[in-house]
Amino acid sequence: MAAEPRIRVSAILRWQGRLLLCRHEKPGKEYWLLPGGGVNSGESLVEALHRELEEELGVGDDVLLEGPVAIADSIAPVRSFAPKHVVHIIFAGDLSGQSLERVTSRDAAVRGHRLFGVDELDGVVLHPPIQRFLARWQPGDPVVYLGALWAP
Repeated sequence: MAAEPRIRVSAILRWQGRLLLCRHEKPGKEYWLLPGGGVNSGESLVEALHRELEEELGVGDDVLLEGPVAIADSIAPVRSFAPKHVVHIIFAGDLSGQSLERVTSRDAAVRGHRLFGVDELDGVVLHPPIQRFLARWQPGDPVVYLGALWAP
């Protein structure tokens, strides 16, 4: 029996023209994610995102969210013992008025964060691989389905 797809909410968080990404590690590799996480049963997308932003960055309800701005699927190409399918629902928020000194993570999976200029994203292992979308996205753009994207 196949596992149900998982829903992950995340946010494009801009701060003075740059994007905030969270660093994660698996044995032998490092990758970056937009801040966010899984949606619990009975929780709205926005509630889940505020909870995750609070856990990962300490900036929950302070962030005004726009969106969703994009949706993407991550479907593992190999039908392994535990097939993986994540539906990413991506919002956006502006941190410009905030001090990032107080950004702290209480999430053990997050190994730090960094601000990136969109021109720096090409060399970054990003899950899902939405560098091109992030480089061109502007506040107010219509919502877009980015398709099935997989980063190994």
